[in-house]
Amino acid sequence: MSVATTPAAQTELVVSFTLNGRPVQVRTRALDSVLAVLREQLQIGSVRVGCNEGDCGVCTVLLDGEPHRGCLLPAFVAEGREITTVEGLGDVNQLHPLQRAFHEHFASQCGFCTPGMILTAKSLLDRSPAPSREEIVAAISGNLCRCTGYRSIIRAIESVAQQGGR
Repeated sequence: MSVATTPAAQTELVVSFTLNGRPVQVRTRALDSVLAVLREQLQIGSVRVGCNEGDCGVCTVLLDGEPHRGCLLPAFVAEGREITTVEGLGDVNQLHPLQRAFHEHFASQCGFCTPGMILTAKSLLDRSPAPSREEIVAAISGNLCRCTGYRSIIRAIESVAQQGGR
């Protein structure tokens, strides 16, 4: 299968948005994805390249607090909006409760899926601070993990939920 590139696809745009609490402005082509812009232009390494088809969830970002697949999201959609990556949640000196729980419950092994899982869990807990186990499982069902078997991930999210979701 080949895809013809039209002149419109090559049109350059300037997109302004908030990234992890800071205003940014990038030049991008009309069909570039948020994933490409974050990784290639803004050097955000936590947003991973996985399937590039929206199936695995490793490229998950929060757009205005809701999880979206960065590989499927055209960069121009971010105009005037807020994107959060795992870098925007906490840092080594002050981990977000989900980051701390993932560490304490051994919820990441290789770490490839972890940023997307944490962002998906954050969105869930922001909407529903005390979700049931079934709600947690449903929320992360679109984020694939090949290492942990999900039990430790679910326990980590449950532990944060038991503390009020924050």
